[in-house]
Amino acid sequence: MKKLTCIAIDDEPIALLIISQFCERKGGLELTTFSEPLTGLREIARRKPDLVFLDIEMNSTNGLDIAHALPPESCLIFTTAHAQYALDGFDLDAVDFLHKPFAYERFEKAVEKAIVFIEARQHKVPENIIIKQEYNNISIPISDILYIEAMENYTKIFRINGNYILSRTSLKSIQEMLPEKSFLRTHRSYIIPVNKVERFSKREINLTGCRIVIPIGRQYAENVYATLTARNMTL
Repeated sequence: MKKLTCIAIDDEPIALLIISQFCERKGGLELTTFSEPLTGLREIARRKPDLVFLDIEMNSTNGLDIAHALPPESCLIFTTAHAQYALDGFDLDAVDFLHKPFAYERFEKAVEKAIVFIEARQHKVPENIIIKQEYNNISIPISDILYIEAMENYTKIFRINGNYILSRTSLKSIQEMLPEKSFLRTHRSYIIPVNKVERFSKREINLTGCRIVIPIGRQYAENVYATLTARNMTL
């Protein structure tokens, strides 16, 4: 894998020094640091780095506000002395949460998680996606996905074997991980694998091996019907 571009934002110079030393020790990480949060955010928006290390409680800005403004291309690791923000971090799809002071071994583990996540997202035809369930990262083979359903603040990924993964990762974020030609958004709450469509109408879809009838939302209907009709004509 190519060298990862990284940006660290923290108003404590010693914290940035430690991250710099750890990145150099790890290798393969090209790091730029910022002690002024808004300057760092502008650079993130311009460069769209692979990985962002972000403190939360800073003098001028709350890191959670910056996290909301990160581009979808950037993977996020929080670095903070305030453990009470851990749940907020995972709600923001942070790949990990480093509680200061953290040792190199813990830092390396967080970076390895990020690398797996980034590789899964960057591959043109990924074999797996990495999904957070509570505080764990779970690798799900794409071929094992039966359908995906958004339910209030959670997303359920139903698997062929009948089990499911429950995650706080948004349906939109999951859709961005999936190969575009292999999966189809049919409704604001549903994504399906195209190759598992057994039959369909303009209002609903039946999937092979699935008892649930998948609805087609009005705003998605034209694209869904055109995509599935074209696919059937080429089979």
